[in-house]
Amino acid sequence: MKIKKNDMVMVIAGNSKGKTGKVLRVYPEKQRLIIEGVNLVSRHRRPTQDNPQGGITRQEAPIHISNVMLLDPKSNQPTRVGKTAITDENTGKIRHVRRSVATGETIE
Repeated sequence: MKIKKNDMVMVIAGNSKGKTGKVLRVYPEKQRLIIEGVNLVSRHRRPTQDNPQGGITRQEAPIHISNVMLLDPKSNQPTRVGKTAITDENTGKIRHVRRSVATGETIE
């Protein structure tokens, strides 16, 4: 998956189209993720010892990864994500880093 936890993303399809937020959780096996403040649903909670009042709460629901795009750290615009191989000079090992297709900026 090209999107990870704590990435800033923009929703490009669905009811929350145009909203941006930080990725809170990623479910790679289902190709879904939870974004802070996006795709809010109402949840009816029964009274418990922790929440004796109960009631209706709002929480984020998972959204499919195909409906979001990563925000470019440089221009703050949605961009596609590519991978580039970088060779470490000291050890000679190759590691792959994510990069913005639009600007070529490395995404950490």
